[in-house]
Amino acid sequence: YGNFIDDLRLYVKGGTGGMGYPRLGGEGGRGGDVWFVAQERTTLKSIRDRYPQKRFVAGTGANSRVEALKGEKGKDCEVHVPLGISVLCDDGKQIGELNAAGERFLAARGGLGGSLATNFMPCKGQKRMVRLDLKLIADVGLVGFPNAGKSSLLSKISHAKPEIANYAFTTIQPELGKIMYADYKQISVADLPGLIEGAHANKGMGHKFLKHVERTKQLLLVVDISGFQLSIKTQFRTAFETILLLTKELELYKEELLTKPALLAINKMDLPCAKDNLNELMKQLQNPQDFLHLLQEEVIPANTLEFKDIIPISTYTGEGIEELKASIRKSIDKEAEQENEEYRKKKLLLLYTSE
Repeated sequence: YGNFIDDLRLYVKGGTGGMGYPRLGGEGGRGGDVWFVAQERTTLKSIRDRYPQKRFVAGTGANSRVEALKGEKGKDCEVHVPLGISVLCDDGKQIGELNAAGERFLAARGGLGGSLATNFMPCKGQKRMVRLDLKLIADVGLVGFPNAGKSSLLSKISHAKPEIANYAFTTIQPELGKIMYADYKQISVADLPGLIEGAHANKGMGHKFLKHVERTKQLLLVVDISGFQLSIKTQFRTAFETILLLTKELELYKEELLTKPALLAINKMDLPCAKDNLNELMKQLQNPQDFLHLLQEEVIPANTLEFKDIIPISTYTGEGIEELKASIRKSIDKEAEQENEEYRKKKLLLLYTSE
């Protein structure tokens, strides 16, 4: 993954409480807490570089004394983390997540100060190992096998500058770009490392790739019209088989991924025979059931993806790029409208029930 880090293990410890004052019944201050605070422009790499020890300990509570019988609380420790973080225990159980700037999560609670209840002895703070797991948040996730032209497409529609070369596995870390529209609306697009057959079983970069798809609002499948072959040892797949295989990988990893709105971009339309291949593919996509008997069973997903739009493009000549950008915009706006409508209905329902 190079310099891109998408999970990090940290040690967090709440502060110990302060000593009580038995003679005058004074209470020690509580220990400080450790908080994770979501902040934009923060990365897990910056946390690792700034705190190589990866230890975060909050301050100790003040002891009770004659001048201040109630001791002051210890200093809290705040750790700034990126947006889109899931907080996991060491056993893999999720205990929280941070998706918007300013959201806070209590990672370790400080111990109580000494008081009559504790025989004036302070309590220690909570301590544990936690894992921060990052899932990129983007409006659209580009899904496709290596070399389908995802990086080229991202550089065409946004200001991102991913590395591009004509061999498999060019993209080894997720790239984020933003499509800018004339009315200043921005839509974020994530180019995710190329899937391979068996990614759901964690082959290649399987799970590292697929977990990022979970946080994208919509999917944009990018398929090479002339088909795909990873290496001489693997089987050649037609564009139709490629679409089915991509669907199958998503389905086997997490079925809910197939409920996301999806668009299909058919790339490399500048190649010879592309028009004939496209006509063939459109026939197959209109009635997929008629062609499934020609394929091996392991390629066929239980559910097929419903594409909101199918757009032939060429990242080489620029054909269909503007149409694709318009289609992405339309699809995102429509989803937002539906969400607002559902939100309005919920609000109305609450009003009625409260009356």
